[in-house]
Amino acid sequence: MSLTTNHQGRYSSLVRLRGLGVTLFPLSCQFQHEFRAAMISFIVPAHNEQACLGGTLQAIQESARIIGRPFEIIVVDDASTDATAEIARRHQARVVSVNHRQIAATRNSGARASSGELVFFVDADTTINARAVASALRAMENGAVGGGVMTWVDMNESVPLYARLLLILLFFAPKLVGFTGGAFMFCTRSAFEATGGFNERLYWAEEGGFAFALKREGRFFVPWQHVSTSGRRMRTMSGGQFLIGGVRMMLSPVKFFTQRWSVEKVWYNSNRANDDKMPNSIAFRISNGIALVMMIVMVTGPVWDFIPWTLTPLDTLPGKYRYFTGIFLCHLGTLGWLIGWVLLMNVLRQKRWTGLLQSAALIGICFWQAWESTHGVIRIWTHFLRWLAHFHNG
Repeated sequence: MSLTTNHQGRYSSLVRLRGLGVTLFPLSCQFQHEFRAAMISFIVPAHNEQACLGGTLQAIQESARIIGRPFEIIVVDDASTDATAEIARRHQARVVSVNHRQIAATRNSGARASSGELVFFVDADTTINARAVASALRAMENGAVGGGVMTWVDMNESVPLYARLLLILLFFAPKLVGFTGGAFMFCTRSAFEATGGFNERLYWAEEGGFAFALKREGRFFVPWQHVSTSGRRMRTMSGGQFLIGGVRMMLSPVKFFTQRWSVEKVWYNSNRANDDKMPNSIAFRISNGIALVMMIVMVTGPVWDFIPWTLTPLDTLPGKYRYFTGIFLCHLGTLGWLIGWVLLMNVLRQKRWTGLLQSAALIGICFWQAWESTHGVIRIWTHFLRWLAHFHNG
């Protein structure tokens, strides 16, 4: 594609982005020129990632070359004992060696060692694409301080059924609530410095803390494009571990996020030899089955709200199912207090009125759900204690 303007060099990147189906809003020519001259730094944290890293780096290079922007790739090798560093150098990436064994600190080390004005954080098992990168660039060119991209696990990857259902349910959630995980996040250099980067007190969900911090600085953008990531953690984590983790989070949220032992087996396991295999033990399959049943209950639970109780008497099978489904969902709904409190702490530091309104709406939904659920839990346990007393006296 050629340009019929004497500013051909200045607008070459814009043409490439339009070729990807991305339209940029007009800004000043000087700002556009300075923005397109800014280098992109791709930060890839890695610990024993020899199996996935090559494909990840190849996808980054292909995406950056399509975009046509200057870029660098930094692989932060966090105490790997395999060929991670060698593979990184083979793909023309700069290797920064650290010994943190904490994902937040590893990401921060990579960002601080980089020189780009636009910083992209890509997990070592994530395959990005040019469309997602182009959308992120467009957003930052138009004032966004950062954002994240929706992720998907390919259908040809073997993961438990409960995990696949969870992936389907949560796929559009980042776009709807303006909040993403850390498989592919991006921000401007100034936003990274203003927030201080990822919270190094957190051993898990550090990307959530970073997203909150970015939201306080400006607009957080989630494009419609998505990237592919590995399902290895879902593949190797049993349904029992998933459920126990949820209970631990409810009982002691601070320890769950700030102590490494609480997530050691899931997020910090150094043995990657069997990441491509799903365990086939009876215990593993039973726990996955229980998790699947609970996921189905969560999905179908709201449907009962539209069905009159007279159509499902308690002495019938549908009535019993509805009753016990309600008990489970009431207890689960009390999590809204925790989520709402976290959002409330963040909203007090919001700097943008649009972010304030979005957070206020989410807080209202969480607290309303928690209030209704708490009332249900009180009624359930009151009824149970009365029955227990009657049974004991009888």
